Amino acid sequence: MTYLILKQIHISCVVLSGSGFVLRGVWTLRQSSWLRRPAVRVWPHVIDTVLLASAVAMAVMSTQYPFSANWLTAKLIGLLIYIGCGTMALKRARHNAQRAAFFAAALLAFAYIVSVALTRNPLGPLAWID
Repeated sequence: MTYLILKQIHISCVVLSGSGFVLRGVWTLRQSSWLRRPAVRVWPHVIDTVLLASAVAMAVMSTQYPFSANWLTAKLIGLLIYIGCGTMALKRARHNAQRAAFFAAALLAFAYIVSVALTRNPLGPLAWID
């Protein structure tokens, strides 16, 4: 598989994962019954697994790894923050106000990760300063 195909798969999974997260976040805040559907519970894991596998494959093919490439380290840290905030927003927070705050924080982390990927700069949206 070529790097460009992997990159296209990765970008597609980013769009699907981000869109799915927004939808599940809104459903969580509205306490929708859609969250209990099997597809809603399974597909995010499938998409995120393909997303991670394509990221690892691209890192190996390009020989750019976190802790050696600053922008990939920034993406990894952003990903950990996104996962933590997303988990709180969708599952662990006890009140809707907490869920909403963690949801907003997760969306900001997601936007930061995308901006770092587009600029290949750890400053992300502030890359113009560099």
